[in-house]
Amino acid sequence: MDLTLVEKIADAVLYEGYMLYPYRASSVKNQQRFNWGALAPKSYSDYQNGTEAWEMRTECLIAGDRNTDLNIKVRFLQLTNREVFKVDESGDAQPVQSLDINGRLYQSWQEAVEREVVVPAINPGGADIEFPFSFSASVESEKIFDADGRIAGLIVRTQREINGEVKLSIDTSAGNGLSKVTVLIRNTTPFDGAELSNRDGALLRSIVSTHTILSVSGGEFVSLLEPPDEFAEAAATCENKGCYPVLAGDDGRRDTVLSSPIILYDYPEIARESPGDLFDSAEIDEILTLRIMTLTDEEKREMRSVDDRARKILERTEMMPEEQLLKMHGALRGLNKTRKANYG
Repeated sequence: MDLTLVEKIADAVLYEGYMLYPYRASSVKNQQRFNWGALAPKSYSDYQNGTEAWEMRTECLIAGDRNTDLNIKVRFLQLTNREVFKVDESGDAQPVQSLDINGRLYQSWQEAVEREVVVPAINPGGADIEFPFSFSASVESEKIFDADGRIAGLIVRTQREINGEVKLSIDTSAGNGLSKVTVLIRNTTPFDGAELSNRDGALLRSIVSTHTILSVSGGEFVSLLEPPDEFAEAAATCENKGCYPVLAGDDGRRDTVLSSPIILYDYPEIARESPGDLFDSAEIDEILTLRIMTLTDEEKREMRSVDDRARKILERTEMMPEEQLLKMHGALRGLNKTRKANYG
């Protein structure tokens, strides 16, 4: 199976809301981010009386037999705290929100690193499994030099340790080769004491933009949105928490499911007219692009300094040819009739 199309959609999900127009760190809407698919440590979730999720639950149906293999891939972002320090003549460093050196702006910010957890293939008739994972803590520093070659600042990037588990269980009680697959993703990272009241600290230990890609060989997934009549009752029993599993990939294929924290339809696609990621909903590329073009030079300077992803958005917009912009103005899509899938 070709996961290229699926992973394009998954990448859009992964970075949805990563930063929002006007793509500046000083913007109010970018002060509290990463609300999609965020799984906090369990202890923090308990402290918040469950208002912050620590677990994501995906349930879907597979029609298969003993030759069916199930593969599961969990993808998410791990946050990195980027802190800027100003270094004075005595060598003392003090944290600052931003630092302007040699005409370049450096800003404190939360970056993100992509993470992936691949669960070994399993037969739907096999035993339940628990698959723990962890990503270790790290601290990296970078010196900033002024025009005279002296150290004028520091950038310190800090990642906290993250621990979690993927728990897979399979119910074959429906018979006739039908299996209900349950995938639980849990954040088991230790987080306690006085830090429990610190949301930023919890966020650095959270699993963010969490989503799951499930794929099968020798079998088929059943659409939960439009299940065939014989599977409708079983589909109605599927319970999903914090995610929405849909068929993904080439239209008509039933070997892949994307379970994301954003509501999608079966076989979602990226619009062909979209020139690239904007992190702020692919349905309004034109208006976002036009708004970026209206930013002042100082606003663009700040956007450029957020991180490489924001810089690439700006560079792509500034270099966009007129014909590409016109393509985003609107497109008429063909209307598909509602259809029932034929399984068997």
